[in-house]
Amino acid sequence: MKLSENLRKEWRIRVDYTNMTDKYLGEKGISPKTIEQNKKLAGAAHAYVSENRGKDELFMGWTELPYNQTEIVEDILGTAKDVRRKFEYFVVLGIGGSALGPIMAFNALCHLHYNDLPKSKRRGPKFYVEDNVDPVRMKELLDVIDIKKTCFNVISKSGATSETMTQYLIIADLLKQAGENVKDHVIFTTDAARGNLVKISKELGGVKSFVLGDGVGGRFSELSPVGLLPAAVLGIDIKLLLKGAAYMDKICSSPDLKKNPALICALLQYLSMQDGKNIGVLMPYSDNLRYVSDWYAQLWAESLGKNETLGGEKCNVGQTPVKALGVTDQHSQVQLYTEGPFDKVVTFLSVGSYKEKYPIPHGCENIPDVSFLGGHTMEELIQAENKATAFALTKAGRLNYTITLPVVNEFTLGQLLYLFELQTAYAGAMLNINTFNQPGVEAGKKATFALLGKPGYDGQKAELDGASPDEKYIV
Repeated sequence: MKLSENLRKEWRIRVDYTNMTDKYLGEKGISPKTIEQNKKLAGAAHAYVSENRGKDELFMGWTELPYNQTEIVEDILGTAKDVRRKFEYFVVLGIGGSALGPIMAFNALCHLHYNDLPKSKRRGPKFYVEDNVDPVRMKELLDVIDIKKTCFNVISKSGATSETMTQYLIIADLLKQAGENVKDHVIFTTDAARGNLVKISKELGGVKSFVLGDGVGGRFSELSPVGLLPAAVLGIDIKLLLKGAAYMDKICSSPDLKKNPALICALLQYLSMQDGKNIGVLMPYSDNLRYVSDWYAQLWAESLGKNETLGGEKCNVGQTPVKALGVTDQHSQVQLYTEGPFDKVVTFLSVGSYKEKYPIPHGCENIPDVSFLGGHTMEELIQAENKATAFALTKAGRLNYTITLPVVNEFTLGQLLYLFELQTAYAGAMLNINTFNQPGVEAGKKATFALLGKPGYDGQKAELDGASPDEKYIV
């Protein structure tokens, strides 16, 4: 899809941080003076990201994904067309970013009841993402798919991800039992030359594979083949998605806080963390955007939750991301946000124009509590509730800001994802940490390997056995 400059501007997402300022929150807000005092810090963070973009050794290859995938995208589109022609089901086997990204894009850009639609009204096969090793979940997936009519996208850079490879072993065995050639039913997304899926591909005679580049970590991988292949299979315009990301990258090229939405968001969150706001709530007012919160939670938590600075000093930094959904969580969580501890920043995701308006009919004219709704639309109602919640939080002195998508489509989603990725990179630079590693996750992985008897983990096994307390407290 070709975009005119006018349409790009019309679809540009905006950040309104008015309700973060002391003008509206009083002493609880952030003053222009404070922002000015930290201008140099923000500039240094912007310079760090700009100077190191594309460097695989720093895991910043994700910055170039909007630009360096022309041939890959064409390959993906051709493969997706074949999948739609041959299969009735498409299943992603992955965990973490390999699963959260595809789930998020599917929910954002496809019909909310996509799998329940008749085939004639779907743009692709039925879609499932298996992002856990709950045995009940695996069994019940197999209750609703026909394995002979299913394509499985196995996503693991190393091919050593225990959860994903467990799923693969089960599926490969079932395909063999059904008399099917495993190679014909799987697509790998993995390393270019190393890892177990590369070995398995050779053993199977060459599996169709896509590469997850060295400089792209899992939580930054949605704009790589990890996310682009499932999206393309579903009929999502992946070229437009990448154009949106490139547009946001262009907007954020300036170090000027008044022009760079990702940089000002990062600084506001950084200043909030320094002031004890250790919880960041992401609250979309759109069911299509509800899983953006899940994707963002991994991005923010895994990137910023660190116990050591780049200089090796102990720090224990980070902000806990919390998922909320407007309007649903106005009736559960918002009571806490309005009157509870002053330890949160609420980020609203708002929609300027929903793809459906849905008029509310007149009725119950003798009941004023109900009749006032008639003549409005559901779009008006959800937007009014969004504004009302922001107003209530602001009146209570609670930090909040709003990111507005004019519409929800591939172009605006691409912008949003890239904005959040840049915001995370900037915030990590301000905190002076390694934004792109995950040693805390690795520790848990190694303990799991040891418990299940993986060769080479005898030391960890002995440590785990020795860690059992002499006296336990169990009720």
